[in-house]
Amino acid sequence: MSTSQPSFADSDPSGARTRMSQIRPGPVRSILIVQTKHIGDLVLASALANNLQLEYPGVRIAFLCDAHFAGLLTANDIATEVVTFRRSHMRGSPLRRTQELVLALFRLRRRRFDMTIDITDTRTSRFISGVVGARIRVGYHPSARPLRWFERQTANVKAKPFGFGERHFLYRYLSPLEALGIELRVRVPAFRPRTSETAKASAVLDKFHLRPNAFVAVHAGASFPGRRWQPERFAQAIDRISAETGLRVALVGGPDESETAETILATAKTPIVNLVGTVPLETLPALFKQARLFLGNDSGPMHMAAAAGTPVIGLFGLQSPIHWGPIGAPSIPVRPSMPCDCVGGDLCERPDPNKACCVWRLEVDPVVDAALELLARTQTALEASA
Repeated sequence: MSTSQPSFADSDPSGARTRMSQIRPGPVRSILIVQTKHIGDLVLASALANNLQLEYPGVRIAFLCDAHFAGLLTANDIATEVVTFRRSHMRGSPLRRTQELVLALFRLRRRRFDMTIDITDTRTSRFISGVVGARIRVGYHPSARPLRWFERQTANVKAKPFGFGERHFLYRYLSPLEALGIELRVRVPAFRPRTSETAKASAVLDKFHLRPNAFVAVHAGASFPGRRWQPERFAQAIDRISAETGLRVALVGGPDESETAETILATAKTPIVNLVGTVPLETLPALFKQARLFLGNDSGPMHMAAAAGTPVIGLFGLQSPIHWGPIGAPSIPVRPSMPCDCVGGDLCERPDPNKACCVWRLEVDPVVDAALELLARTQTALEASA
């Protein structure tokens, strides 16, 4: 996910976008959304894609994203197709980076898009948007990072940094709609898993004897160690929530999060189903839809669970839930008091919230209290839908 709320220069809203009347007319049959960041950003961008689908019935929507995320978008009805690149190569040597970029541009140019929407807002993404050569090119004005003298904004429709008068990052990704004069009809991310993914999730539940709406999905991972609540505290919270509610618990996450899962399993007294590394990313939204509650760090799966409609307890550190909180489902973000007394030592690289360890100060009691409160708050709706 993006690092933090950026600081943007002041701008005149009346001059922040080009009027659509100045764009060469023609139908919009294909749209490329350039989103080369992380899972959470892609989840929030799903609301943009859903609004575009409503505005342009039958439109072909493609995403440019990391190859690891392709299945997540197509299997949950967010994108018609995905053009991929390998992030690891883009961070490699200049030769490898150039090769990866040229391959991606070759695949993009062949598709002849009518519109590109650059919500990544980097020098590379602006270059890609310009080279693709779509008739309508949407980008931000001003950019998150001021353009250098040799850079230029290739967009001919310029969106405000945040749209519709809001400050949550969801509205950064919805701002292009305002610039295009498109009505905002969908205000929350929403995943619609294909029948095949729902069947896969149901098979997992059957295998481990997990009943729908009778288990808590727990994700204890995050991209940076400082954003991961301590596994021992997850174990304590799991024990107490399970004892109070009778709900079972399933750990989810990628293969690289197995060590954290093993620590939780070794510490908790409650029997836990370990699904870490076994459920594909594209199947997780369907699995989350059947969970009674999601408990996890501020990370991509937290946003996925909210987009699936699952009640969410999100654990936050320096990064503010005002800007990055779960949206789309009932939720309670839990955060230690601020300002933070540093507990991370040399590991912390403040003020970058992705590299600060503030969540380590979060005690178990407020997490358990929030979970019990949210379960009670959503019980009536659950019973009504049964």
